[in-house]
Amino acid sequence: MLAARVLARAATSRDQPALVTGSETRSYHELVEGAGRIARVLQPGLSASPRFAAILGGRSAATYEAVLGTLIAGAGYVPLNPKFPSARNARMLDSSGATALVVSRDCSELVPEIIAAIERPLRIVFPDREDQPAWCAAHPRHTYVLADEVSRATPKLEPPAVDPSSIAYLLFTSGSTGDPKGVMVTHANVLAFLDAVQPTFAICETDRCSQMFDLTFDLSVFDLFLSWSAGAALHVPAEAEVSVPDAFVKSRALTVWFSVPSVAMLLRQMRRLEPDGFPSLRLSLFCGERLPVAAARAWQECASRSRVYNLYGPTEVTIACTMYRWDPESSEARAKDGVVPIGVALDALTAAVVDDSYRLLPHGQKGELCMKGPQVSAGYWRDAAKTSDRFIAMSWDDGPDNRWYRTGDVAFVDDAGVLIHCGRNDEQVKLFGYRIELGEVEHVLRAVAGTDFAAVLPYPTYEGGVRGLTAVIAGSALDEETVLTAMAGRLPEYMVPKEVVLIAALPLNPNGKIDRPALLQLLIARDEAL
Repeated sequence: MLAARVLARAATSRDQPALVTGSETRSYHELVEGAGRIARVLQPGLSASPRFAAILGGRSAATYEAVLGTLIAGAGYVPLNPKFPSARNARMLDSSGATALVVSRDCSELVPEIIAAIERPLRIVFPDREDQPAWCAAHPRHTYVLADEVSRATPKLEPPAVDPSSIAYLLFTSGSTGDPKGVMVTHANVLAFLDAVQPTFAICETDRCSQMFDLTFDLSVFDLFLSWSAGAALHVPAEAEVSVPDAFVKSRALTVWFSVPSVAMLLRQMRRLEPDGFPSLRLSLFCGERLPVAAARAWQECASRSRVYNLYGPTEVTIACTMYRWDPESSEARAKDGVVPIGVALDALTAAVVDDSYRLLPHGQKGELCMKGPQVSAGYWRDAAKTSDRFIAMSWDDGPDNRWYRTGDVAFVDDAGVLIHCGRNDEQVKLFGYRIELGEVEHVLRAVAGTDFAAVLPYPTYEGGVRGLTAVIAGSALDEETVLTAMAGRLPEYMVPKEVVLIAALPLNPNGKIDRPALLQLLIARDEAL
């Protein structure tokens, strides 16, 4: 379904630019031809169930062709991340049950450690590598397909009929038990989202859209498929360009920008958001973490011809489920604690704020934000218990599709019917747009430090969000550097604490649990004394 929509657009935008990566440009015709060849060589390696291909790639054309090619082959894709530790990628690959793996040339030397413990045979495709890596000889149970075979394949340009409920992508997010948990997002979920936002954003053939996200971040799905279903050009920054996003906007004359708010906050801090500095932008979108008022104001002044939107949405509700347009005249007064509102639910969705007993709360009262509608995902991969805990029916809902996702976010509806985000109600935080279960970080911390007296706090903070994580341990014989190095070998960079604080004993509350508020005050007092 999703691939068919892109192929239909490619037929009418054949010679238009579809993908720009560094110095490479792919027209729509070239994009679907490349993706179709990958689809053709993938098919012999796809099992009946689960029908998944994993993708390990950088910011190259082959990586994005692999995403589309996997869908054309009638499979769902499982993004891995070259920045993740090999052990984490291996767990994601193993858990998914994927029987095929597409690897871009720049990531080929990462594969041996990832597949070392995978017992099932894989069909491993190198769409842009001519020579077989030397390590392949040590893994004879797998089948290897090189660029020459891919280039000679007849492009598959007619995707099979796909059930709307089949999985388009399986995205692994942080899990409290130490292992990533897979969110199953269906074709119907993604198409519902695209149909909900396109009338507002009106992406078209003349647009040049940014692609700032790793494939393991679901906001990348917005960039790829909203662009490609509208005939727009998707511009992917090289790694060197990621660190200078203002130069990227200007050099590509982008018309549509999408990133986490941290980018705007950093540019503001560096004083690189000068008035009218981004004249080409007509649309500026932020999602993934709380958007501070100061950042929204500065970006709007820089992109003065642009409409600025704050989007909100957990992976389980497919990319974004609420939206708020920044208004320089009224939004600041509506904000709470210096944070831009998250707005109202997209048309096909319903939002509700409930108390601890899941009773519906009136406007103005804080509670847990819950969402229902066609964007709500199928649940967690091979985890019925977690699925039944987070996806529930409400006793007061007598309408159709009484299936709600508990976001874990605290919110309230103001007197104008606008949702105001107030933080989390559990041990989960957002950092640089990534969702992190503190329980997972603590699980690794306890293991590497050799002590049960360990805690991880979202600290330090800044206006509207979290700047980093701080680990506190007692009873460990290891020093800070050793602990951090060990954690970096087991967690993605964004989940590794910025520092480890060693203390004699962790404070406990009357119930004998770690007193996190007391720990936080210790850290604040320490920093204020410096």
